[in-house]
Amino acid sequence: MQRSQKRPAAQPKIHSTHQVRIIGGLWKRTPLPVLDAEGLRPTPDRVRETLFNWLNHLFDGNWIQVNCLDLFAGTGALGFEAASRGARGVTMVEDNAAAIRQLNAVKEKLNAEQVVIQRGDALAVAQSLAARGGAHTQFQLIFLDPPYHRDWLPKILPLCARLLADGGLVYAEAEMPIDTDALPEWLAGWSVLRADKAGMVFFHLLRRNT
Repeated sequence: MQRSQKRPAAQPKIHSTHQVRIIGGLWKRTPLPVLDAEGLRPTPDRVRETLFNWLNHLFDGNWIQVNCLDLFAGTGALGFEAASRGARGVTMVEDNAAAIRQLNAVKEKLNAEQVVIQRGDALAVAQSLAARGGAHTQFQLIFLDPPYHRDWLPKILPLCARLLADGGLVYAEAEMPIDTDALPEWLAGWSVLRADKAGMVFFHLLRRNT
């Protein structure tokens, strides 16, 4: 008589044919698996290439002075890209448990000691960081790649203003372009430095007005 065996716990689905890759720096060409999770939409390679060309120019290639915050980390494509190029520190925030496990696996594989992974709601974490204050909560670069159609940017961008170091930048993806001729009220005090479109992705680089 055979003993009954417990079924192994279900593992998160991974698209075996859907991966993104780190496109520059120390870990160039490293694949990042894409989990089959609701709302998880990794920034395409083409968009990241354009974005990091902008950033390299604006930072004069000096990534060692850049502390990054990625509030909707997902696959970690943006955060690991910044770390690969030499960013001093990268804090990744993600609310999906399966995605957190995947991020930790990639961090371990790359021995990415400058990467900190935190599970939590992006808005709550941003509020906590803003309330804490101090030099350790000042970032030169904040990535915002939230799920579409949930009005994330108007809610979270005011908090980002409190988390940015002087001259800091915010990268924001959206399902629609930010109209530079008639900025919405929630963008008061911000300037759009760069903007572009790839497929259905509209992406922008923002800076606070001085």
